[in-house]
Amino acid sequence: MKYLIISVKEIKKFIICVLIPILIGYLSFLISTLISQTSFEIQYLQLIKPDFAPSSDVFQIVWPILYVLMGISYYIVIKSQKSTQKIKEASFFYYLQLALNFLWSVLFFGFNLRFVALVEIFILMLILMAMIYTFFNVNVKAALLNVPYLIWITYAMVLNYFIWILNK
Repeated sequence: MKYLIISVKEIKKFIICVLIPILIGYLSFLISTLISQTSFEIQYLQLIKPDFAPSSDVFQIVWPILYVLMGISYYIVIKSQKSTQKIKEASFFYYLQLALNFLWSVLFFGFNLRFVALVEIFILMLILMAMIYTFFNVNVKAALLNVPYLIWITYAMVLNYFIWILNK
């Protein structure tokens, strides 16, 4: 019976780890829409974009996948047998990147601050690299699960730059 209770507890912890980034992403989207009073899709369609810009549908597929990977990786980190200090350091960067991730949509879509969002996403990329490094020190698989996120953020930063230039 004790094993079953631990399993249910672990399942709850896993679900919470996965839901937190999903909810933060959704909340960011919601707040951005409320501030701008225009949906993400409409704003994105109205922007002048470079040829390599994806359709708005791509974001609705990619972000949930990245959020799930983030949550799984964090669960692996907090379940590891590494030192408390390493887990605390990894947790610090994890929550900092989540906060920056939340903020980017609010800046870019909510307030239409394209340049500020560009600076912010660059900082996000640096914090994300630090997070991946600290995750690597705890668990290699947890770190590797965030490589697609780093690739996407790098792409998004380049896209942000060109949208800022084209829409001055």
